Amino acid sequence: MKELYYKIGTKLAILPVLLAPKATFAQALGQEDLFGGIGSEEFAGSAGLGSANLTDTIASIIRTILGFLGIIAVVIILFGGFKWMTSGGAEEKVKDAKKLIISGIIGLVIVLSAFAIASFVITNIAQVAA
Repeated sequence: MKELYYKIGTKLAILPVLLAPKATFAQALGQEDLFGGIGSEEFAGSAGLGSANLTDTIASIIRTILGFLGIIAVVIILFGGFKWMTSGGAEEKVKDAKKLIISGIIGLVIVLSAFAIASFVITNIAQVAA
């Protein structure tokens, strides 16, 4: 019986939102409306936005993300080495540690190749755009 009340209650709660008319007034917005009366360059400076072009911004974002991924891959390799050193000669633990090290190396190779490909593509896009 409670389930029925919950279903009815949720439908009744949603109903006014769906049936309420929404007024939309389309109008042309000027510089005063958008940036409080200041130009877009001044607004960008006061908001702390950079003045770099789009390709440089995207390139820095990609480099930052790939840098973090590279750090994660190195940490995985170090963790595998730590597990190997503390395994005490147990074959199963050594096998797990080797898997971690190999996975970290594969991840590092993937991150480095992604960095090389991204750098190549971004420099070619920047040359075409210039």
